[in-house]
Amino acid sequence: MGVFKIEGGHQLKGSIQPQGAKNEALQILCAVLLTPEKVTIYNIPDIVDVNKLINLLKKLGVKVEKLSKGTYSFQADNLNLEYLESDEFKIDGRGLRGSIMIVGPLLARFGRGYIPKPGGDKIGRRRLDTHFEGFIKLGAKFGYSKEDQFYGVEAKKLKGTYMLLEEASVTGTANIVMAAVLAEGQTTIYNAACEPYLQQLCKMLNRMGAKISGVGSNMLIIDGVESLVGTDHTMLPDMIEIGSWIGLAAMTKSELTITNVSWDDLGLIPNVFRKLGITVEKQGDDIHIPAHTNGYEIQSFIDGSILTVSDAPWPGFTPDLLSIILVVATQARGSVLIHQKMFESRLFFVDKLIDMGAKIILCDPHRATVIGHDFKSSLKATTMTSPDIRAGVSLLIAALSAKGTSTIMNIEQIDRGYENIDERLRAIGAKIERLE
Repeated sequence: MGVFKIEGGHQLKGSIQPQGAKNEALQILCAVLLTPEKVTIYNIPDIVDVNKLINLLKKLGVKVEKLSKGTYSFQADNLNLEYLESDEFKIDGRGLRGSIMIVGPLLARFGRGYIPKPGGDKIGRRRLDTHFEGFIKLGAKFGYSKEDQFYGVEAKKLKGTYMLLEEASVTGTANIVMAAVLAEGQTTIYNAACEPYLQQLCKMLNRMGAKISGVGSNMLIIDGVESLVGTDHTMLPDMIEIGSWIGLAAMTKSELTITNVSWDDLGLIPNVFRKLGITVEKQGDDIHIPAHTNGYEIQSFIDGSILTVSDAPWPGFTPDLLSIILVVATQARGSVLIHQKMFESRLFFVDKLIDMGAKIILCDPHRATVIGHDFKSSLKATTMTSPDIRAGVSLLIAALSAKGTSTIMNIEQIDRGYENIDERLRAIGAKIERLE
């Protein structure tokens, strides 16, 4: 188990470029299964979860070639579909939640798709019903082995239909879209997710010959086509990483520039940080955060009541950044209520922040009230364990602002979502060491 040793309390300075978007990568990589032609993808993040998916595609028979850092070509022209029913696949597929998104493309192109119950972050239940209900509406037969926890869908030919999704699931929408592009006739998906990553997937599929309209809205209309061709695609920068660096700059009173952020795809993220009193300056396509030497003050609502920050499906605020907002609030002037609506276990890392001296009241599994210190009392260094990707980075930011030397264990969770994070932080002055 890897460990980070962090000497906190140092100001950082410089610029940092966000990696390619993890959540987009997991969708885009699965989409290469829709065509026998070559697909070249740029700005792929070198992180554990993405590398696991690339290895799974290789075992499935996809020809994968690394062209340069972050750039790969994929060609799914001779797949080994027998791998899908092997014991090896049951192990490989379980280790990565994003593996669920191979089912839609395989079902559409080959008439069958299988997946073991996937793992991933321990952040509460994340149902797969949306995925499989969508496939069933397209005409697939669903099967589930309770003993093996193994799911399967099969169909001779998918047929377009109208569907209203019970939840605006990002991965569910992506999976259904990838199935529908090769279905016979027209598919309408209402209450579709419309995150920038989903928009990127739809734009890529359209370049491959798909006919998807309504991209960016919650109603997608898909006219099925016979086949798709190859294309090139460049990933967006990771908005979660961008938000993490904004929070890091504020907590360490550091002047940082975050480069090439694709500002137009950030939605509410800059404004939510501004509500905490953080200065977020747009400089071209960069974000500049000045050193907050005098701290930052949380706004109130216009009637004077306490600010509430909550998550919601896009264009609402992403749930992946609520833990960062919570950590940043611990040193603000004022108080804020954090309301995590979409996952029931994502606030369970706050006990570690309380151990560091933060003033947080965990109201219930979904809500926490944070009373800021205004930097009058530093967080104290401690030893802690990373429970999941986002909480792990939040604890890392807390440790970098804390007085003394902290230790974070189980950093493999952080590596699942952040590329060479210790090296990149050292480049801007952080005192962080990786111990094996």
